[in-house]
Amino acid sequence: MDTRDAIQKAREMGVDLVEIASNAQPPVCKLIDYGKFLYEQKKKAHEAKKHQVTVSVKEIKFRPGTDEHDYSYRMKRAREWLAEGDKVKATIWFRGREMTHRELGARILEKLEKDLIDVGEVEARPRMEGNQMFIILGPKRHKTAKADHPAPHSAPAARPAPVATPAAAATPTPAAAPSITATATPQTAAPSPATPEVKAAAPTAASEDEGAKS
Repeated sequence: MDTRDAIQKAREMGVDLVEIASNAQPPVCKLIDYGKFLYEQKKKAHEAKKHQVTVSVKEIKFRPGTDEHDYSYRMKRAREWLAEGDKVKATIWFRGREMTHRELGARILEKLEKDLIDVGEVEARPRMEGNQMFIILGPKRHKTAKADHPAPHSAPAARPAPVATPAAAATPTPAAAPSITATATPQTAAPSPATPEVKAAAPTAASEDEGAKS
């Protein structure tokens, strides 16, 4: 479409003719409300900025002769910053003859690294810059859930239960008659009553006299 025709059509529709791709052949234009287009672009940029995570670097300073109390206070502050997602730069500042005892500063940084190993990890190892030795710690990256919690071993699949097939109808068998076993019981003959023996009494004298009288 000719440029003049496109402008005329945009005026008739009450919108703007906006060039979208100027490097294309031919250039690409759109009939849109330019004010609304700018508002939507601004809104998208605001949403993207809202979800954007900004990481700041916070610094704590030590001296080679820092005592235990000051060290504990600064270490706790560094722990809080790492837990919030910020980076921590720990610096040892040497002055004068302290430069000849750099191992004292290295020990402090090594101790700090061990005390914060659960919430941070080293991003830059200790190194010297002028009269300062520093180390940079970043928040500890969370491992994936799959690495932290390995999938449990799947139990072996249970074998399918065998399907019961209808058994053939069994022919009823007559019940066996109970067997009676005769046990011979020895019988003991009952003693027969003793038969009184009858003995003939010898005739007495009196009986003889009675026979004579008769």
